[in-house]
Amino acid sequence: MNARTARKTADAHAPIPRSRLGKRQLAAMRRRLLIWFCQCGREFPWRAARCTTYRKAVAELLLQRTRAETVAAFLPKFFVTYPSWRAVCDAEAATLERCLRPLGLSQRRAAVLKTLAAEMVARRGRFPRDYSGLVDLPGIGQYIANALLVVVHGQRAPMLDTNMARVLERCCGPRRLADIRYDPHLQNLSRRLVDCMPSAKINWAILDLGALICTPRNPACHACPLSAYCFYGRRVLVNPRGAGAA
Repeated sequence: MNARTARKTADAHAPIPRSRLGKRQLAAMRRRLLIWFCQCGREFPWRAARCTTYRKAVAELLLQRTRAETVAAFLPKFFVTYPSWRAVCDAEAATLERCLRPLGLSQRRAAVLKTLAAEMVARRGRFPRDYSGLVDLPGIGQYIANALLVVVHGQRAPMLDTNMARVLERCCGPRRLADIRYDPHLQNLSRRLVDCMPSAKINWAILDLGALICTPRNPACHACPLSAYCFYGRRVLVNPRGAGAA
């Protein structure tokens, strides 16, 4: 093994360093993400401009721990049976649970939907416009609160999930804490990346990138619009077998 090959092999197994992205780099990443999203992004009913607040909120709730394609196939039938918060609120818990069974976690999902539906009926379907007000609602955690700020109120907030976290870590270095909800590195980075308009499309672009290209194993680094910024991708291209998952 010559010196050059040895150096490349060592680089492939080296820890991913942290990157401090400047404004120009962030702007360039956003441009690349938006171009890619326009060409390759996924289309889902809850992303449509005419989608109602109720349908957007239910979709975000059901997307937790479930593939987006599975939720997209499930929702049309669900909305025929439960077209409004009132319909969910008035439903028998056991009936709602049976309806949600194909998605899994049906008992928990039914309980959350019923409780939230009662609250939303009392609020006449209006969600709070601030983060603290949203997380006070039943069943609303950090991700869903931020998602509602983005898709319902058009505000700037990161929809940070495992897909987004993986893309950010591969480009900008690993998290400090196991739980992404409290990790300062990922929280700060994700907020900076989506602090622009259209924030929704930037969020969707990076979520789709993580689902379609920057997958946990065997990512398609050659097709990634962020390859110029990705430390992990360089390792894969140098040593595809040795990079493993991240």
